[in-house]
Order: sequence, then C-alpha cells, then structure tokens
Amino acid sequence: MRTSPVAPPRGAFDSATADAGARVRRRLAGLALLLGVLALCTVLSVAVGARGLAPAEVWRGLVAPDGGEAGAIVHGLRLPRTLLGLVVGASLGVAGVLMQSHTRNPIADPSLLGVAYGAACAVVLSVFLLGLGDLSAYVWFAIGGALAASVAVFAIASGGARGPTPMTLLLAGAAMTALLSAITSAVVLLDERSLEVYRFWRVGSLSGRPAEVVYQILPFTAAGAALALAGMRGMNALALGDDVATALGHRVRLIRASGVAAIALLCGAAVAAAGPIGFLGLMAPHAARAVTGPDHRWMVPYAALCGAALILAADVAGRVVRGSGEVEVGIVLAVLGGPFFIALVRRRRLIEL
Repeated sequence: MRTSPVAPPRGAFDSATADAGARVRRRLAGLALLLGVLALCTVLSVAVGARGLAPAEVWRGLVAPDGGEAGAIVHGLRLPRTLLGLVVGASLGVAGVLMQSHTRNPIADPSLLGVAYGAACAVVLSVFLLGLGDLSAYVWFAIGGALAASVAVFAIASGGARGPTPMTLLLAGAAMTALLSAITSAVVLLDERSLEVYRFWRVGSLSGRPAEVVYQILPFTAAGAALALAGMRGMNALALGDDVATALGHRVRLIRASGVAAIALLCGAAVAAAGPIGFLGLMAPHAARAVTGPDHRWMVPYAALCGAALILAADVAGRVVRGSGEVEVGIVLAVLGGPFFIALVRRRRLIEL
C-alpha cells in the first residue's frame, strides 16, 4: 500500500520564514549603521588635520567657497584625499572578499596573486626606462602592470585539465610574485631615481596624490565592482565546491575568470593610486563575514563599506598622532591592523571560509 509523504508541520515553515526575515532586517540595520560610521569618517576626514576646520567652515567650503583659506583646504587638499580614500578602501575591501573566496585562503591580500608586485614592477620600469616621475603619469603603468600580472597568473593556473583551481592560483601567484619582486629589486638597485619614486609610492598613503588620480582610476574600479556584483551568486555556488557548482548549472571557469578580472581591476587601480596598503584587504572581509556569514550577496557591500570607513579612520588618526607631522595611512593600518586581525582569526568561526 502506497503511503503519501508526511508534510512537515506548518509551524516549521513559519519559523524558518520568520528567522530569514529577522536575518535580513539585522543585515539591513548593519548596513545602515555602517553607512552612518562611514559618513562620520568622511566628515572627520574633511575637517581634521594640521589646520582644524569647524563644521560651519567645512559646509561653507563645500557649498559656497569664497576663495578663503578654508575653501582652499577643503577643495584643494582634503576633499580629493577623502574621495581617494573612499574609492581605494571600498575597492580593497571588495577585492579582499574575492581573493579569499577564490583561493579559499583566509589570509589572502592584494599581494597574493601578484597584483601589487605587478603594479610596483611597472612603476619602477616606467621611471627607469621612460623617465616618468609624476604619479598621474605612471599610474597608468601601475594599472597595466597589475592587470598583466593577473592575466599571467590566471593563464598559468589554467594549464591543468580542470582549469584554474584555488591551489593552482596560489602556486601561480607565488611564482609570479617572486619573479616580479626580483625584477623590481634589480631595477631599484641599479637606478637611484627609481628607488626614490618607489620608496614614496611603496609606503601606502593618500596624501601627495594629484586630484585627477581619482578620476583616472574610477573607470577601472567601476568595472571591477560591476564584475564583483555580477558574480556574487556564482561565488556562493563555488563555496560549495566546484563539482556542486557545476551540477547546479554554473560555469566554474567563467566565474573564476571574471573573479580574477575583478580582483585585478580593483586591486590594480587601488594599489596604483595609493600604493600597497596592507591589512585592509584582510580586515574588511573578515569584519563583513562576522556579520553576514558566507553569503557573498551581503559580504561584498559590507566589505566595501568597512574598507572605506577603515582607511578614512586610519588616515585621520595618522594626521593627529604626531601633531605637526603626519603618519601615512599604510603605517597606521599596519600598526593597528595587526592586533585587530589576530583577534579576528583567533575566533574559531572566522578562521574557516
């Protein structure tokens, strides 16, 4: 005698729906809170510095500049610096999520796939061979070097029958990093001018960058962000394993190719403009994952906001920590980010992706 399957009690569906709704509300509330924190960091970034500005001066300098000192500081120095911080921080935050997910490595950073070293190598070669010395000129070479390094890593990792895998991407990235680092070291040892430019760029900073640099990197960051947003569902499937993702109808090679392209565009543009800023691409994804869990549809926007807020907060801290001087944002993030990241990874549920 055939028996009909027993349907689960109606209360189970209601409970699951209520839990899902509560989870979405918590995540939306978290996004709203992050937006508030980011707005506060943005205001502080414009107002705080060697010459402090009152809120009224900041507002007047933004909406009705009168040609005075406050307006010149806001429009000529701090606003471009703040916009650069927003773009670089959001880019590195999103790129960190993609790198850690594609390589299944919880300590992945912008140097893992050779992106940062490709940009560095292109910078020193442009100075050594072409005599370039202005950031707005060699930023194009830095972006091109980052993209070329990423393409080379993906091509090497795709040599096997199964295409690029987390392990082959890691190995290819390590090999490319070693090669590019050796070339860069050889050039800076041979040419003193290349060494000086490299030292200025390598420390990681938002200061001293021309205002047009933000507009130069925007097309690349926008393209990278679009690829990251388009691949969020595919990344959720890849987290279950390549075989499961294929069974669900996803094209694994295409997802990995678009992910590496997004990493190259986001990291390449950010590193080209501000230099290799450590820890940001590590901290922002882990902070986002602690709230959202492994769902990339939420992790990506969370990491973008976390990265932008972290870099602006570190930049403001670097301006006030020495009084008359200034500490570069890369140094501040290295000092503050190390203990913070150690505390994150010691939490058992954050160690595994």
